[in-house]
Amino acid sequence: MMTKTSEAPPFRGPLSRELAAEAGVAEEHLAAALAARLAAPVDALPLAPAFDRAPDAVTLAHLLGRAEGEADTPWPQPRAHDAARFHGDGDRVAWETPAFARQHRLTRVAVLAAATGEERWLDETVDGVIMLCEQSSWCWPAHDDTFARHGAVLATVEDPYLDLGAGEVVGQLAWLDHLLGGSLDARYPGVRGRIRREARRRIFEPFLGRRDWHWLGLDGHVHNWNPWIHGNVLVAALRLLDGDDESDVRARIVALVVEGLDRYVASLPGDGAIDEGYGYWWNGACRLLEALDILAHATDLDPVAQIPSLRETVAFPHRMHLGGDWFVNAADGQARSDESRPWHALHRAARRADDAEAEAFAALHRDPSRPAADATEGLGRLLRALSDPAWLSARGSAAPLPRSVWLPSTQMLIARPHAGSPRGLAVVAKGGHNAESHNHNDVGSVIVASDGVPVVIDAGRPTYDARTFGAERYTLWPMQSEWHSVPLVRGAGQAAGRAHAAELLSVRQETGVDELVLDLAAAYDAPALSSWRRSVRHEGGSVTVRDEWSWSDDDAASGDGADATQIRLIIAGEIELAAGRALVRPLDAATPVLIEWHGAAPATVTERLLDDPMLSDVWGRSLRRIEIDVSGKSSATVTMRQDESTSERTRG
Repeated sequence: MMTKTSEAPPFRGPLSRELAAEAGVAEEHLAAALAARLAAPVDALPLAPAFDRAPDAVTLAHLLGRAEGEADTPWPQPRAHDAARFHGDGDRVAWETPAFARQHRLTRVAVLAAATGEERWLDETVDGVIMLCEQSSWCWPAHDDTFARHGAVLATVEDPYLDLGAGEVVGQLAWLDHLLGGSLDARYPGVRGRIRREARRRIFEPFLGRRDWHWLGLDGHVHNWNPWIHGNVLVAALRLLDGDDESDVRARIVALVVEGLDRYVASLPGDGAIDEGYGYWWNGACRLLEALDILAHATDLDPVAQIPSLRETVAFPHRMHLGGDWFVNAADGQARSDESRPWHALHRAARRADDAEAEAFAALHRDPSRPAADATEGLGRLLRALSDPAWLSARGSAAPLPRSVWLPSTQMLIARPHAGSPRGLAVVAKGGHNAESHNHNDVGSVIVASDGVPVVIDAGRPTYDARTFGAERYTLWPMQSEWHSVPLVRGAGQAAGRAHAAELLSVRQETGVDELVLDLAAAYDAPALSSWRRSVRHEGGSVTVRDEWSWSDDDAASGDGADATQIRLIIAGEIELAAGRALVRPLDAATPVLIEWHGAAPATVTERLLDDPMLSDVWGRSLRRIEIDVSGKSSATVTMRQDESTSERTRG
């Protein structure tokens, strides 16, 4: 039995204010104004239903090649016992891999059905649609609350859970229905009705009937699920609620979607930063911008350029760029990006926000010899790319690479020698707190890149399993401060929680000099630690990390007690260790980096072998940790600079 909860009072934030102002109504009348402005279902999505334009030939050839190779093979089938594994050994990949593969295949054949008009692709499309309609749940098993509510390890079909997976399926089916509606009616009458029945049962009724979804952000904690799910619900409501008696529920859902998105907009800091990092921007802030793009088409109201945090978040991806395919990664992000990102979505958002640098950065990733987008992005994103002439004709020249970036909301400073070039040493210093979204215990961490390639690094995340978002999260080594470039204090790493935070002491951005100064003491459960002052300075092509600390007891005089205090640096690359120094030869043949400290502080290197593809695909077979023992001291200075002479000898 579905639980119906009382609804919270209407939330009105910056999005509601700007939409109401643009519509010329008071905020309390916004829902009625939106309802009056909604385009008819057949016109509500920004794509001609018949797809009457020739798709990009390169993209079409890519889709055709993949689809031809799959045509005589069975469709991927997610299995029940793999779904139940999440409650057993914690594995979520065994179910998700075939489930995602099936949706990717459906996306490919749907586009081919529209682009070619060939019945074989329409037949394949209907096969995929019916498989989804007959799947017990659209929810990913790792997200379903069926065990908590019903004690079941498999989905409870009469109590569907609305999560990212369910949102993705209904969004895919709505775009598919919009794209192929006439063809489906002609060859497979009744299929569109089935899509609508499943959408009502699995999406619209739960969305309206349960308002306790954690991703709504009613408790003040708003994260990337919010715009991701709301955006898909918006697409589905606009297109699939097309019955003569469904206009009222359609309008109500759109109003609730706007209210939900508004909570996310209100949570965005003024600098547009995402504490989940660059990788999650694409499924958080980017999903918001895409949803607002859909809303603008359906209502002719476009508030993006009027809301400062939205304009700023459009710049976030290029501000996080180190060079090439390397990016600043924090939390569960990955340092090396692949080309499967929906760069076309950033390109559209940048045009709407009038951000020339962001537009140019997105355009760098439009290569006319490669597909304009991929099925792995989802059907909606693929169709938007293929129907965007500005994206299809976009060409880039050079990355913006700002010389200095300060993001106060996350206490992150990024500095490099010159704007527009990855050459030299770049540094990233981060404060923040240890209860951020997808948190790692990394307060005070440092990243250093040589020619845009990370040398002192943040490892990123492992493959997700049941531990990742549960009580065992910090048993995973990539989430621990011990494997971030932060101090080890008397044998202890940092603790999780909002109270374990950096205190911002100062930030400096001047020509040729950038510096962030933090006190890290609160990040550690160390009552005797009075202060830990860390300054990270970029000047003249070198990076200096200076730590100064003090204790409220007498153990410092006798060596900090039984456990060591260390300055730690996580390294990607080969290390030559000597007294007071380490020479690092980075990945990608970047210029070697010489790291130096006081020779009286002994150092060791610990190697960590990587057997998880989420990590090894980025960093190779291993990472290394330099551990500089500073027990009994009260300060330490580490300097880093490129060693061009070593680089020349290596090349010679």
